[in-house]
Amino acid sequence: MERALYSGHKIPLVGLGTWKSKPGRVAAAVKTALEAGYRHIDCAAAYGNEKEVGTALHEAITSGAVKREDLFITSKLWNTKHRACDVRPSVQQTLSDLQLEYLDLYLIHWPMAFRPGPETMPKNPDGSICYDNDTHFLETWAAMEELVEAGLTRHIGLSNFNSQQVDEVCSSCRVKPAVLQCESHPYLTQKPLIAHCLKHGIVFEAYSPLGSPDRPWAKPGDPSLLEDPKIVEIGRKYGKSPAQVLIRFQVERGVVVLPKSVTPERIKSNLSVLNFSLLPGDMAVLESFDRNWRACLPKAVEDGKEVPRDRHHPHYPFHIPF
Repeated sequence: MERALYSGHKIPLVGLGTWKSKPGRVAAAVKTALEAGYRHIDCAAAYGNEKEVGTALHEAITSGAVKREDLFITSKLWNTKHRACDVRPSVQQTLSDLQLEYLDLYLIHWPMAFRPGPETMPKNPDGSICYDNDTHFLETWAAMEELVEAGLTRHIGLSNFNSQQVDEVCSSCRVKPAVLQCESHPYLTQKPLIAHCLKHGIVFEAYSPLGSPDRPWAKPGDPSLLEDPKIVEIGRKYGKSPAQVLIRFQVERGVVVLPKSVTPERIKSNLSVLNFSLLPGDMAVLESFDRNWRACLPKAVEDGKEVPRDRHHPHYPFHIPF
């Protein structure tokens, strides 16, 4: 199953996420995914594993197991590379690491710019993130548009942007965003943001559709989608796992979904969601769980309290409802 982008190109509805997939395991995960039938791989420079992903892609393509034109490969521009002069070198490094001549989609990973340089997470002396408040994402977007014109990527898009930021880009762009990628699952349905994207002809992608249970900062007592009794019960009704229910939830809504795993059985199972449908009543139950809970919200400790790390940045996206 696929969704059509505004360009007419198609994007597979289910892709393999590679965030938190450690070097040493991610190449095998990509190989397993391609053998299982995945044709959509979601990457990012900040994940630190694109070279290994590239090794797996190169082997699959050169062996004839897959054709490059049948793949949909995404990567993302990291926050330290928002200045216009850094955008093209960044995608060229990603292309080198992935051993590809072009990307299908290149996203701005976050709307906030960090201090330029080699560090992924540049820090101030007090340990806080060092931001680049002089670079606006519209400057970054203009440089992204040049990548499309140069043939380095077929499409460009956004990640973790709110509706107002999407509007800012759309009102001034020469090349329109093809995709908005954000966290989404039944505890964060993103229904208003999905509707907003639809108005602009932008395809919505869901990362962390299982609630990112392996996130390093998870704490006892945090909500767990995979253990939610009602989701488990819906799974039993269809003879499916909670993960398959959560992935199918997005497919039913026309949302491109990016489950991550390095376990061969789960990689295959996560793709086995196209042979059943959730009844409208079960979809309504899942949508009723919405509580605006984010698994992937960077946090910091201030005065002994945990707070959103980037909340003081002028382009922090989560100050408004959507």
